[in-house]
Amino acid sequence: MRSLDDLLAEGVSGRRVLLRADLNVPLDKSTREITDDGRIRASLPTVQALREAGARVLVAAHLGRPKGAPDPQFSLAPVAARLGELLGAPVPLAADVARDDASARAAALGDGDVLLLENVRFEAAETSKDDAERGELADRFAALADVYVDDAFGAVHRKHASVFDVAERLPHYAGRLVARELDVLRRLTTEPERPYVVVLGGSKVSDKLAVIEALLPKVDRLLVGGGMCFTFLSAQGHGVGKSLLEADQVDTCRRLLAEAGDRIVLPVDVVCAPEFAADAPTATVAVDRIPDDQMGLDVGPRTVELFGTELGDARTVFWNGPMGVFELAPFQEGTRGVAAAVAAVDGLSVVGGGDSAAAVRQLGLDEGAYGHISTGGGASLEYLEGRELPGLAVLAD
Repeated sequence: MRSLDDLLAEGVSGRRVLLRADLNVPLDKSTREITDDGRIRASLPTVQALREAGARVLVAAHLGRPKGAPDPQFSLAPVAARLGELLGAPVPLAADVARDDASARAAALGDGDVLLLENVRFEAAETSKDDAERGELADRFAALADVYVDDAFGAVHRKHASVFDVAERLPHYAGRLVARELDVLRRLTTEPERPYVVVLGGSKVSDKLAVIEALLPKVDRLLVGGGMCFTFLSAQGHGVGKSLLEADQVDTCRRLLAEAGDRIVLPVDVVCAPEFAADAPTATVAVDRIPDDQMGLDVGPRTVELFGTELGDARTVFWNGPMGVFELAPFQEGTRGVAAAVAAVDGLSVVGGGDSAAAVRQLGLDEGAYGHISTGGGASLEYLEGRELPGLAVLAD
């Protein structure tokens, strides 16, 4: 797989580079202001390296899930403004993805200029299952540029036109973020330094089942929190009240617990409330004392202490998924405490993107305390599951 450094060594001054970036940032629904610019900041090293080398940079990215047509609420305009602020240079936004305006603006770029194309998912062909439809859009992408760089690790598990098909049509390279993600994930999957501890949270067991199955033979301990822990607790015979429960996964969790023995570590106490609300009355109870009319919304302080002990001697840690509903103040402390324990690890600590990365930033934790904060989310999990990721496979070709 050729890297950005290989491309820079070849020389890119005056060449048009199509850069696929992951700029899928959260927006405030009412103001459309960016609430977390972490993914934009993560893209800067590759963008800046190309600019400084004199490339003419066309950035392609998606935002949200528009239905294959232009939709103002999913426009990349706020992203263009923020990217320009961070670069200290204007970043105009094309009025379309890869049509007349994008083509005219691409042709007018000067060395070191950056142009952001409009949301690639405004084109239905971007996510089409039909190879010919994606291919037609990829042809238009390829006509805009001389070279393709993929730095959107969060999208490499998608066989999309701007991720897969265009790389078949242009000389292609991996950006610095993709290279860094791959390096870290290989360290997690190829002889990780031990003890190797994985912390999983989030809502549903079903979302993480494949990665649990893949990781269990490799890890020394698997700590389970978040909404998914209640299906495991149910498998142990505990009542979980009104907590999130996937009844169809209880037997699977029971099997996993039997296979793993004491390597799966579950919460010993939880913070409960009668409803999902910031002002709801809360109570901390042992996991075998959850009231029938309450729901667990965070792990409790004894669990934070337990998980901290389990992480204490770890040399490699992968954390994916919050321990509770960290968006609401009464249910933040479990995630905060476990995040602090992960940060304190003497070794490689990896925050697995998505809600975990958002929690680190929202809770005001020091991002520099972690070995790596992934932007991958689902792509990282699929890599750890051992699945082939189309966007990586095409870059390796």
